[in-house]
Amino acid sequence: MLFLCVASYFKGNRFLERCKADGHTVYLLTVTSALKEPWAREACADVFAVDNFHDRRALLNAVAFLMRSLKFDRIVALDDFDVEVGACLREHFRMTDTGPGDSTARFFRDKLAMRTKARELGITIPDFCPLFHDADITAFLNRVPGPWLVKPRSEASAAGIRKVHTAAEVWARVHELGDDRSFHLIEQMVPGDLYHVDSLTANGQVVFAEVNGYWRPLLDVYQGGGVYATRTVPRDRPEVAGLREANAKVLTGFGLGWGASHTEFMRAHADGKFYFIETSARVGGANTAEMVEHATGVNLWGEWAALEAARGTTSYKLPAQKQRFGGVVTSLAKQEKPDTSCFTDPEIVYRLDMKHHIGFVVVADTPERVEQLLTSYIERIIRDFQAVLPAADKVSH
Repeated sequence: MLFLCVASYFKGNRFLERCKADGHTVYLLTVTSALKEPWAREACADVFAVDNFHDRRALLNAVAFLMRSLKFDRIVALDDFDVEVGACLREHFRMTDTGPGDSTARFFRDKLAMRTKARELGITIPDFCPLFHDADITAFLNRVPGPWLVKPRSEASAAGIRKVHTAAEVWARVHELGDDRSFHLIEQMVPGDLYHVDSLTANGQVVFAEVNGYWRPLLDVYQGGGVYATRTVPRDRPEVAGLREANAKVLTGFGLGWGASHTEFMRAHADGKFYFIETSARVGGANTAEMVEHATGVNLWGEWAALEAARGTTSYKLPAQKQRFGGVVTSLAKQEKPDTSCFTDPEIVYRLDMKHHIGFVVVADTPERVEQLLTSYIERIIRDFQAVLPAADKVSH
């Protein structure tokens, strides 16, 4: 098959390599600022770039030029921010049978679309309100006790989220947003423990789902500083079955069909219920793929590539799985290239190599050992390496 992969951020080399290994031909379209990244060029027939993906007409013209001599079988968006780009290309070239079109893509990028669809499906979610009508906002504030979160509809991670405690703060934020207010929503803040389910879906059915638990909610880390960590939730815990069921309900109801996904749920401290927070049609970031692979033997990037090739058939088969336990710890570092030679535990299977960052993936035969390692590493990173920057309103690549 002939694949066109689009990526505005450097990620997905394992996807490209799997396509090549399976005998497919890959063309990669990225942006000029990412062109010099260490892409797996040996896996690509060619690598192209446009200035950005925001100018849709220029993007369509670039792909149309390629289409004069190439007939793509698949268009795949490798980054969260490119899900809508991939949908736009599929719509324009009438390839919507090969992946999400514009409407379906919104369920995996637009937090308002996610919430309205989840409510329609009967999935438990925090109460919310779009910022379209002043009267609706007033009614929401009267009905739902604070604090609340004002969220951008199409950002990633916890970027741009504002915690507000009073109606006056809400209206100040709404007025501050100006014409951007319709691109935001307000929702009930649900304190609790945050989980993520990393999945593979084939022919509309979830065929793999690994449940992981964040050390601290992402909003706390993003806005308050600190070390990011997550780990495998022991698979015999009762919440695992419930989260897998809720995850399947989301992905089936949203119409993912085929591919990889990363979905987050909050278990509320107040009532113990699981609340759907958001989902995405891509592999989770922050070394989630490495953690899942070493814990289970399933490489999410590689299997996503296989799923795209198998789309519309019954030929996909999930590889054999392991039942180990993984963990990730990552932090900004005050050193440009932190010396991590003092971390010598044999459970370390991956070391993050990124300027002003420190991070590890660990794997062990018991969840207790993973917990022990993460606890120790977090303490050492805070003491010797950690740096903190102010939270940004937008994710910067």
